[in-house]
Amino acid sequence: MPGNLYLVATPIGNLEDITLRAIHVLQSVDFIAAEDTRHSLKLLNHLNISKPLISYHRHNEEIKSELLINKLLDNKNIALISDAGTPIISDPGEEIVKIALQNNIKVIPIPGACALINALICSGFDTKEFTFLGFLPLNKKNRIGKLEKIKNASSTIILYEAPHKLVSTLEDLSKILDNRKIVLAKELTKIHESFILGTAKELLEKLENPKGEFVIIIEKLNNLENKNQLFLQNMSLEEHYSFYEAQGFTKNEIIKKIAKDRKLNKNEIYQHFINTSPLN
Repeated sequence: MPGNLYLVATPIGNLEDITLRAIHVLQSVDFIAAEDTRHSLKLLNHLNISKPLISYHRHNEEIKSELLINKLLDNKNIALISDAGTPIISDPGEEIVKIALQNNIKVIPIPGACALINALICSGFDTKEFTFLGFLPLNKKNRIGKLEKIKNASSTIILYEAPHKLVSTLEDLSKILDNRKIVLAKELTKIHESFILGTAKELLEKLENPKGEFVIIIEKLNNLENKNQLFLQNMSLEEHYSFYEAQGFTKNEIIKKIAKDRKLNKNEIYQHFINTSPLN
């Protein structure tokens, strides 16, 4: 009979944020698979737990998954932990869970700290529906696709970001979010925990040499704004021009408004209309 694979949530900062059940599981398993064994050893020493540790991270996931599955099939119980928080959320572990389930190995969640949830509930934004996008891709094409999803989101958006990439991410967000609010949740549960509210542009002005781990919470596009944006973007440029012309706006005002609605340079709009009747 195979052993059990436990997915154990660990603290995201404050070492007191671990459940009694998590401690009991870590004490009772045969092995602990850890993202960074040196980092996890600090927590285990704090809890006076001594167990064989197996390194399990992005770069050895395929090889170590096979090793761990063989141990589970040999009736050994294993706890999988990440450096902080709930395993597999933007961390390694999906591979071994898939293989474990294929081998009829029981996978048991041990709930606990999760950075994205704690940031969300303190943001003041809508919690009824939200989308977690993890870290934005580095690949330019994939990144543009994610940013487009954020721009049109009708639900609260949650991102993770490393301190050295935070400024560039806020710069990208400032180009698409206009005045939508963002909360930066910094160093959750730690001494320097803070929540900073503002637009992307305002946050860029407030930040100086950002340090620590960040969760980015972006307020949803409100329903009226969402409907208006979709309504205008589904028009042809000529229909878009006529829409504002009927409201009495001048030619220059119309071009500026169309450029803003469509997130385009106003020169592109001028070029489109250069030989058409609206600008003649």
